[in-house]
Amino acid sequence: MATDHELTLYVMTGCPYCIKVKHFLADNGVTIPERNISTDSDAEQTLIAVGGKRQVPCLFIDGEPLYESNDIIAWVQENLL
Repeated sequence: MATDHELTLYVMTGCPYCIKVKHFLADNGVTIPERNISTDSDAEQTLIAVGGKRQVPCLFIDGEPLYESNDIIAWVQENLL
């Protein structure tokens, strides 16, 4: 994966939309660093502070939040595949 973007995927244990995104990434050989807000309180606080809400999945692209699993998948398809 060659990208000029700084990426972080915020997820939560058991979230079906997070699982959908993670399966898509795995199926396409894309690796994005993850932070799990269920087990990492700092990640949760960062998500809320930057994004303004506690919603996952959330892909931070160069520090900007992108929500909704379908939108994240579409961005990955357009920019990383």
